[in-house]
Amino acid sequence: MPKLYFKGVEIYYSDQGEGSAVVLLHGFLEASWMWTDIIPNLIKSHRVICIDLLGHGKSECVGYVHSMDEMAESVEAVLKHLRLRKVNVIGHSMGGYVALALAERNPDILRSLVLYQSTARADSEDKKRDRDRVIEAVKLNAKSFVRKSIPMLFRPVNRKRFKVDITAVKEKASQTSTRGIIAALAGMRDRPNRELLLKFPPYPVHIIAGDKDPRISYQESKELSEISEYVTLHTINGSGHMSYIEDLDATIEMIQRSLK
Repeated sequence: MPKLYFKGVEIYYSDQGEGSAVVLLHGFLEASWMWTDIIPNLIKSHRVICIDLLGHGKSECVGYVHSMDEMAESVEAVLKHLRLRKVNVIGHSMGGYVALALAERNPDILRSLVLYQSTARADSEDKKRDRDRVIEAVKLNAKSFVRKSIPMLFRPVNRKRFKVDITAVKEKASQTSTRGIIAALAGMRDRPNRELLLKFPPYPVHIIAGDKDPRISYQESKELSEISEYVTLHTINGSGHMSYIEDLDATIEMIQRSLK
């Protein structure tokens, strides 16, 4: 993977295909590998850029809190390096939070915004307290946290069906450094509400949601899609938070729809 330097640390990315640019932003404990089975379909008609966000994959940490804005700033650095002026941005979970920060910082660069199993809402006070508890648990044993948390992202009935895939994700996710995990958790905890960006966006907004998602409730996705006429909801029936594994075909179909 090519790399560039951002605030003195290495940021890794990939750049494949030709056509209108699509930027793929992975979620928490993920990296560019989460898009492996999706990219071959997208590069048939698009230039596809995958970025390892701060403290994830091969990209290094810049501090002990990675705010969504700082992660967005690192994405901007890659886009500037590649001389991209207009892009479609797809963010899975935490990647959606980063995409929203990018949209707030630099709305003119977006051709479209896709929140893939993500939300524009900030953490509730209860969820913030949960993040703090998780941070303490990660300090004690990061590997144990990863091992326990990954299966909980799947719809319960899918955990046995995708046991092999879950084991593979746990193995990849466990390569995330303790510092990277904590910095991302703190950044997600502190992120602001960005629902206002969905009211009158100068680009189409798409929300891809699993109706059995244990992390981002389907009801919340529906409510966000009703904020304005510029927001379209795409539903993956029967999927939890990891639809790129739980229903890959539907995921590819929904992403393709959102890019039309």
